[in-house]
Amino acid sequence: MNIVLRWLPSILWMAAIFYFSSRTGDDLGGWLDGIRMYVPWMEGFDWGHFISYFLLALAYLWGLRPRRIVWTTKALVIVLCVLYGITDEYHQVFVPGRTPDIADIRNDGIGALLAMLVVSIPAVSRYFERK
Repeated sequence: MNIVLRWLPSILWMAAIFYFSSRTGDDLGGWLDGIRMYVPWMEGFDWGHFISYFLLALAYLWGLRPRRIVWTTKALVIVLCVLYGITDEYHQVFVPGRTPDIADIRNDGIGALLAMLVVSIPAVSRYFERK
C-alpha cells in the first residue's frame, strides 16, 4: 500500500484534533457531559483528549506498519502522541478562551498508552502487523 495512504488516517485525525483545539468550549458543546454522567468518579478526566489520542495512537501504528509490534514500536507511538499533544497545547495559547493544561497532555498519554495495551491483545496485533 502506498505510504501516503498509510499515513492519511493519522494526518486527517491530527487535522481534526487541530480543528477542535481551535474552538472554544462553547463551540464544542457539552456532548462529553453525557459520559461524565455515567462515570461521575472521573469528573476531572478529559474524555475528549483520551479518546482523541487513543485513536491517534492506532492511526500512527497503522502508518508505521510494523512487521512485528514490539515494545519499542509501542513506545514510539506513545512518544509521537505526547509530542503532538504538546504542540496541541501550545496551539491553544493562541486560541481566545483556551489555555494549555498539563493534565490534557497526561490524558493524551493515557489514551495512547491504553491503545498500545489494547494492541497487545494477540488478535488485535495481528490486524496491525504487516505480513
